[in-house]
Amino acid sequence: MTSRSRVRRRLAEYSRRDLLIVVLPLLAILVAGFWGASRFIQPAPPDTLVLSSGGEGGAYQRFAAVYADFLGRYGVRLVEKPSAGSIENLVRLRDDSFEVDAAFFQGGTGEAREDEPLRTLGAFFYEPLWVFYRSGLAPATGKLDQVLQLKGKRIAVGGEGSGTRYLALEILPANGIEADNSTLIAKGGLGLVDMLGKGEIDAAFVVGPTQSATVWALLFTDGVRLMSLAHADAYTRQLPYLSKIVLPRGAVDLSRDLPNADVTLVASMASLLVREDTHPALVDLLMQAASEAHGGSGVFQKPGEFPRAAAGTFALSKEAERYYKSGKPFLQRYLPFWAATLIDRLVVMVIPVFALLVPIVKFAPALYGWRVRSRIYRRYGELKFLEAEVGDNPTPAQREAWLARLDAIERDVNHIPTPLAFSDMLYTLRSRIALVREAIGKRPTTGA
Repeated sequence: MTSRSRVRRRLAEYSRRDLLIVVLPLLAILVAGFWGASRFIQPAPPDTLVLSSGGEGGAYQRFAAVYADFLGRYGVRLVEKPSAGSIENLVRLRDDSFEVDAAFFQGGTGEAREDEPLRTLGAFFYEPLWVFYRSGLAPATGKLDQVLQLKGKRIAVGGEGSGTRYLALEILPANGIEADNSTLIAKGGLGLVDMLGKGEIDAAFVVGPTQSATVWALLFTDGVRLMSLAHADAYTRQLPYLSKIVLPRGAVDLSRDLPNADVTLVASMASLLVREDTHPALVDLLMQAASEAHGGSGVFQKPGEFPRAAAGTFALSKEAERYYKSGKPFLQRYLPFWAATLIDRLVVMVIPVFALLVPIVKFAPALYGWRVRSRIYRRYGELKFLEAEVGDNPTPAQREAWLARLDAIERDVNHIPTPLAFSDMLYTLRSRIALVREAIGKRPTTGA
């Protein structure tokens, strides 16, 4: 007998009707579990991420370029949308009609709302407040070290929607400087270098790291000085989102001894905000890009100090929290980005389906066995009633009727599809039928 014949014979032992009755409901449960799991699976990550950065010459644009290079290695294109700064970035993120996934944010320039759909990715770098002024304003014997000394002067406070303007308008009023006693000019960016050099303004407020082109240019501009804030501690008490930091002597340029003394500054903390529905895989990539862009040493930080988990006013993203605890996703350490994200998505579906499949596989044979046994037991019951009737009725008048009923039971038994595991029960039933037939045969006929 060929193997194919043996398979056909084994299949013939099973009842198709019973198989359908058992398998279809279990298959429906499995499909329902698969469908339920699919409700929670994330779609494939998009190949584009839209980032709202900042103004021309600012550090936000510079870091956006670094992020774009990093994401490009993984096949994700970063679309940068310049802005006035942190305030405008926050407005864009909260506007559902504006297409943006993430944006740079200057700590302290906004508060989280109730049920805020925005999440922070942590603290990325310090954003110091730099107060530059024309050297001609300083007294012959020293330097300016108090913001209140700028009263009555022409001060650039940053453009509308910028974090610089927000912070400047917090610091200046605290020092008694208002629009009615000084000239506050809504200007920022690289244009401040020319304005200070030409004497069009007396001082300028700039917020940003040393990587900012505007800060770097002003540090090296002749006739421009940087103010060391004597009231730095007081500012950090009044504005808790600020920290006191020190620019060490010579940190900008050792050969030129720039600056020629330690400079005390205050700084807010910069971060990235993302929308809650930003794809988790893109958030993971942003965290990796941030580690590469901000994880090194700098004027104000040690290697590995940033990025770090700091929620601030906005809740920390779940993906960012996982990254700070575990680092780069496990699968991305060994697989290409597309393969790792695909497996991550499939796992969400495989686990619940597997959880259903295991009990189904165990339960299905037992259910089918119950169906087979119940059919055999039903014939046992019919035979038992017939045997009892033969034993209780001593008259031979019903002999032919008994044999007809017994033949019907035997035909049913011979046509029951029975797997090999139940053959002993079927054999016993057939033996019992033979015994009952023998008992009926011993009854005399009607004419005897």
